[in-house]
Order: sequence, then structure tokens, then C-alpha cells
Amino acid sequence: MYSLFRSLSVVECSAFIAAPLAAMTLAQLGAEVIRVDMIGGGLDYKRWPLTKDTGRSLYWAGLNKGKRSVAVDLRKPEGRELVQELATRPGPNAGVLLTNFAEVPWLAQAELEKKRADAISVVVQGSPDGAPAVDYTINCAVGFPELTGPDTRPVNHVLPAWDIGCGLHAALGMLGAIRQREETGKGQRVEVSLSDIAMAMVGNLGQIAEVQVNDDDRKPIGNDLFGAFGRDFETADGKRIMVVAITVKQWKNLCRVCGIEARVKALETALEVDFADEGQRFTWREVLFALVAKWIAAHPLTEIGDLFDAAGLSWGPYQSVREMLATDKRASTANPMFEQVAHTGIGSYLTPGSPIVFKALPREPVRPAPVLGQDTDEILAERLGLDSGAIGKLHDDGIVAGPDA
Repeated sequence: MYSLFRSLSVVECSAFIAAPLAAMTLAQLGAEVIRVDMIGGGLDYKRWPLTKDTGRSLYWAGLNKGKRSVAVDLRKPEGRELVQELATRPGPNAGVLLTNFAEVPWLAQAELEKKRADAISVVVQGSPDGAPAVDYTINCAVGFPELTGPDTRPVNHVLPAWDIGCGLHAALGMLGAIRQREETGKGQRVEVSLSDIAMAMVGNLGQIAEVQVNDDDRKPIGNDLFGAFGRDFETADGKRIMVVAITVKQWKNLCRVCGIEARVKALETALEVDFADEGQRFTWREVLFALVAKWIAAHPLTEIGDLFDAAGLSWGPYQSVREMLATDKRASTANPMFEQVAHTGIGSYLTPGSPIVFKALPREPVRPAPVLGQDTDEILAERLGLDSGAIGKLHDDGIVAGPDA
């Protein structure tokens, strides 16, 4: 965690991936993130994967690192009032709410502004019209499953890319709104939707223009890299690697290492093409794949890796998460992003901090996710100024709780 946003305080009421990721991104840069959950846990508190022994959610622990936790009965008006007070409390770097519960009336921007005129709310949505959606339903709508896999049957991928992109845009949008408030004294509601993120990226990568300008529908090409040289290959010892040659230097070094320079030159002459052009390498990829595949199939992975690394080639082995942890130093404490952290009710495991590196700032220890309701009393006292008697009454009335050990 860095200290860049140490003075910023954000109240988070959210679930799933995008909004919790946005808040955690800011928490890992030093912001105070006060996560509000229902007493006993919200939608994500028991989401898979779970620990085998204790049933704790590894998912929840992973997306809530570095936050503070308040457990509130959100069904009661008194609980909702507390959340509104937290989200609109005074201070130049407070009065900020992050949520994906856009349909909840008491979290609406108009309601927040009744308590603080310059309140900021950042709302993560499925679609800009408010219609519900999740990553998988958005992904199928933008055509990517039609391009994934070896044939025309749609294939979903497992990475929630639009959730990730949406969460990072939400964090950026929040900082933009705070900056504008500093300049103008005005708050606002900021909206970021999964579908807008997905469709913007399809447009940014040229695929909307590909249809409208070229009248071309891209076909699935399996593991081939579109528009350049790249594919998976099997080694002599039965391993699989991905090899990519995008630049001319990468392509020439690949040909040199594989000993196919003369044959590639002969192909260029016979076909009247220049494989220095990455588009030509893609067009004629099958014949080029055959040359590279033959060499890779004759050598074991370790030998290939040494030769490819020495030549500065872009490649990687296909491996499981377990294999990554066993062999890849980037997924270990050799990487300053990672620490072995103890998580209450779960145990100790390799835990990442922020992937952003600020060379002028020292890293701080990675903080685990809080126990549910861990900070309830402190936050009510520190941030709302409630005394012990008032806090005790809230507990007695079942309005707040914590910690849930």
C-alpha cells in the first residue's frame, strides 16, 4: 500500500467484482475505504472459492484487502441513516460514495446532496440505461465468444475482463470527480457501466470499424494471434508454449534460433511477399507455423526457454496456477508486490499489494481484508463522533454489529 491518497475517505456499498476492485485499488494507494456490509455479510461474503475447513470466502478476502469494515442492518432506517451520514460527512476529502446498488433510493445522489451539497457518488452499472448485466452477459453481447476457440461455437473465457476494466475506470472517474470538486466546489454522480467499457474497447481496438468500414466479420482462429505471428506449440517433452513475434527484431531472432532463415527467405521469394510485414506473417501463418512447430517439437522446454530468453523473444509456457507458484519468481515474494500474509479465519497465503510501482515512494505492508464489522465501533466514534453510549445502544438495537470472528 502506498500513501498517495492517505487523506481520501471513501464509503463503499457494493458487491461482485468491479466496484470492490475500484475501492481496493484506491485502498492500496493509501485511501481509507470504509466498506459497509449487512450484518452477517452481504452478497459476496460467502462467494466461492471458499476455504475447505472454515468456509471463508477467498474471493471476498481477495477483493477487500486494506479496507475497513462496518456491519450495519441496512433494512432498518437507522442503519441507512448511519450509512448516509458516513457517505456525506464533512471534510475536503470525504463525502464520497462508491456503489453498484444504483437502484437503492436512499443511496441516490439527490438523497446524499440533502446532507452534503457537494457529495460525490460513483455508480457502477451493468448498462447505462440501468438494466442489469454481469461480465458474461456483456461479453457475449460484444462478440468476443464468437472469436474465441477453434470454430464457430461461442466459447466464454474465464477472465472477467469487463469487470476489471470497469473497476479501474470507476476508480479513475472518482479521482476526476474529486479533482473537479476541488476546482469548482461542486459534487456529482459519476456512472460507469460494464457495457460501455466493453463496447468502448471493441471500438478502440478497431473491431467496430472493421465491420462498418471493411464490411468484414472476423472469424475464430483458435490460439493464433490476429494480425501477426503467434500461436501455441508443443515441445519435445509434451509441454505447450505460446510464441509471439510482433516486431521485425523478434521475427528475425525467432527464425535465427529455429534455424529457418534460409527457408523463410526462399518462401518470400516464391510467394513474392516480405515477412518483415507482420500482416504478411499473419496471412501466411500456416506455412510459417509449420516451420517453427517442427523445430520446437524437436527440443525440450528448458532448452527452448534458454535459447528464446537469450534471443529476447516473447514467449511463455502454458501452466496451471500451481505450476506458476512453483516455478515463476514473478508469483513469489521475490516480487515486491507480494507478501505472505496471515488472513483471519483463512490462514497465510501469497497476497498481492498494488501492481502500480511508484519509484519515489516506499511500499508499505500489504493489509489483509478486515473481519466483517472489525472497525464498526472505531468508525462510528472517529468519523461520526458518536460516544460509547450511543454506539452501545446501536448494538443493543441490532443496528450495527462486529466484529464477526
